[in-house]
Amino acid sequence: MYTLVLNGSMRRGGDTDALVAAFARGVEGECETVRACEAGIAPCQDCRWCWEKRGCRVRDGMQEVYEKMARADCVVIASPLYFSQLTGPLLTLGSRLQCAYTAKSFRGERFFAEERLGAVLLAGGGDGGPEPAEKTAKTLLRCMRAKWVGTAASLKTNRLPAARDRAALDAAEALGRRAAQECGRR
Repeated sequence: MYTLVLNGSMRRGGDTDALVAAFARGVEGECETVRACEAGIAPCQDCRWCWEKRGCRVRDGMQEVYEKMARADCVVIASPLYFSQLTGPLLTLGSRLQCAYTAKSFRGERFFAEERLGAVLLAGGGDGGPEPAEKTAKTLLRCMRAKWVGTAASLKTNRLPAARDRAALDAAEALGRRAAQECGRR
């Protein structure tokens, strides 16, 4: 099983990374992380090239990410919550899934041939909630033909780091096991 983690965190070793590590303990096989802030990905330019042609006209780090997405059995969207939303770098990466949306909606084609599983990991500690970020993550997963299997979150990180949030870590690890089991049934 190959799992691709799209990590929106800019801080290595932080709350989001703690949840990703717990998920990885539960899942079987290779688990690779792409850090959105380091991937060299520009936002969608709305050039509409993808309305008529396969793929994206912009050539940057996203080309490699598309290949990894296509190969993945499971895609995880992992992010800190910024004003109840995914981080800017992760939203930038997500904007480049426009070509997958237009392939289906405008040309009746599939950008990703195979279906896969999807999960969401969120970390935050402010006064907002995780619902907007989870909704956005689920939309991105649908663009990747990923069936959402669950969300794990640590939502008190201003008082309790995710690395010490036993309930959140256990939930993330259990989500990894669930993804592995669901993948085994496919």
